[in-house]
Amino acid sequence: MALPNLNALYMFDAAARHENFRLASEELHLTQGAVAQQVRQIEARLGVKLFERKARGLALTEVGRSYHRAVRQALAIIAEATARLQPLALRVTISTTPSFASKWLIARLVRFTEAHPDIEIRTVASEGLSNFTSDDVDIAIRLGKPPFNGDLNAELLAPQRLIAVCSPEYAATMGTIKHLEELAAHHLIQDSHRHWDRLLAAPDRKPQRRTMIFNQTALAMDAAVRSHGIAIAPELLVAEEVSLGRLVPVWREIREEATGFYVVYPKTQPPNVKARDQAVAWLLAEAVEAPGS
Repeated sequence: MALPNLNALYMFDAAARHENFRLASEELHLTQGAVAQQVRQIEARLGVKLFERKARGLALTEVGRSYHRAVRQALAIIAEATARLQPLALRVTISTTPSFASKWLIARLVRFTEAHPDIEIRTVASEGLSNFTSDDVDIAIRLGKPPFNGDLNAELLAPQRLIAVCSPEYAATMGTIKHLEELAAHHLIQDSHRHWDRLLAAPDRKPQRRTMIFNQTALAMDAAVRSHGIAIAPELLVAEEVSLGRLVPVWREIREEATGFYVVYPKTQPPNVKARDQAVAWLLAEAVEAPGS
């Protein structure tokens, strides 16, 4: 059996997703008649009915629905394979945690795109450590402290400075906080790093209420925005919420730890070394300008 051509399958896919020839034609920038004709030709070639024609659009038949699932998957594979053909020299993959991505990186990526329109930035958000070879990662941003693997470059993006924050509404119920132990009387929120457990470990600092725990910093911050209590997190990640007035600081850690956010990348010279180094330089420059760095 002769297969339908690829353009016809793209038109069938759009018509199936919208169940409407007009909306499919608008998406593809074609005439409605052209899309309808291609779909009719597919039906004639395959000898099956893919759509039920209705007064206000289309409805996939059972055969059409089954065929569309397979066509959609095939088109996705083609799209992914085509994207991978882009020259490696123009693509940089950054691995970081979901919280760092959502609370710091994403808001700034548009500036990199404007400065380097020829470089594609791919972001992979994961809590796990990255393998620069098997994971196809060029740069990793992680919270840690030296020494690092000797095969890696590690540039300090920002030191970790902890800050306790809550919503303005919650802060209005608290009064002035002069000492860390005074926070033990309040609803506390922490992430998997369990900073409150460490800071309030002394008997005279034990939390007086059950602590709310999330596995990600971003979730703990969102809970604080919703007035569930006082969250503690690195100032770098909280700074934007503070600047927007959604969170207010009630305590800051004075001492600076060796732990910090580092930009880590292999010392080897890959094909995209120029683009990678531009991305590293941009990240470090953004951190200098960012509040909390």
